[in-house]
Amino acid sequence: MAQRSLTAGAEAWPIRGVFRISRDARTEVRTVVCRIAEGDVVGQGECVPYARYGESVDSVCAAIAEQADAIAGGLGREELRRRMKAGAARNAIDCALWDLEAKLAGRPVHELAGLPAPQPLITAFTLSLDDPAAMGEQAAANRHRPLLKLKLGGGTADLDRVAAVRAATDATLIVDANEAWGPDELAVMPAALARLGVSLIEQPLPAGKDAGLAGIPHPVAFCADESCHDRSGLEALVGRYDAVNIKLDKTGGLTEALDLRQAAREAGLKVMVGCMLATSLAMAPAVLVAQGADFVDLDGPLLLARDRDPGIQFDDSRMMPPPAALWG
Repeated sequence: MAQRSLTAGAEAWPIRGVFRISRDARTEVRTVVCRIAEGDVVGQGECVPYARYGESVDSVCAAIAEQADAIAGGLGREELRRRMKAGAARNAIDCALWDLEAKLAGRPVHELAGLPAPQPLITAFTLSLDDPAAMGEQAAANRHRPLLKLKLGGGTADLDRVAAVRAATDATLIVDANEAWGPDELAVMPAALARLGVSLIEQPLPAGKDAGLAGIPHPVAFCADESCHDRSGLEALVGRYDAVNIKLDKTGGLTEALDLRQAAREAGLKVMVGCMLATSLAMAPAVLVAQGADFVDLDGPLLLARDRDPGIQFDDSRMMPPPAALWG
């Protein structure tokens, strides 16, 4: 085997308009791409540093660069998982290794992983946090989509936001509080959202306060996002949540994401596969995890002003498997 080399670099991708959640608003997303070369063959993986988890573009690039000597010495995915903590940096390296291995073997990643060939998926389309009237307008403009995800912000306006969206569409609805609720919202919102036909509530309480979800009615399924990173924290979620949102930037790569999916199902939890705002390169490995998931939220490229070329093909909310020229 020729010696492998590792590089990483930051990229900026404009968002279509402004994307708001309970914590911030953005007009662009900054990603980090890791590339691992063996001779003329190059594997690549994309991640999104996330400040909520103490990450920055600089810290993630530095963490990736620290593994250059180990990669040159033949570091594999299992050893990588032991050497690095879960997070964006490990995700980029793990996905680049999968891509490189597939190209060297002349076989797609799904075959190397012992998975069936990926099929098209229906992804959620996210409506950015805004006032109720504006979110109703967003829903009306996307009423043809079968699955919508609403960003909420806490307070009494959240119910008005969902009601405005429901009045504009018959789509299946997911809501994401992004840790913005407290006891007051938790006491009234789930039952009210059930009456509006909401199918899933993501991360209502701040991570670390999940005990508040145990022993109360769950008229709508609760899904752990910020509270679920990898398998190490899964046991604590059982009995509090009904589902987990698997994101590769949280699990630290495809390798752990596949294991987390299996562990979640064995624990009786539903599976959602989500993403950070990113390009098709970040979505590509997540498509493998999303096969058979209860909810799919891989709309990152749809929210950008432009995507990679080639990228994943979308027919409205129906996403195709990634082209081999992109990844895997």
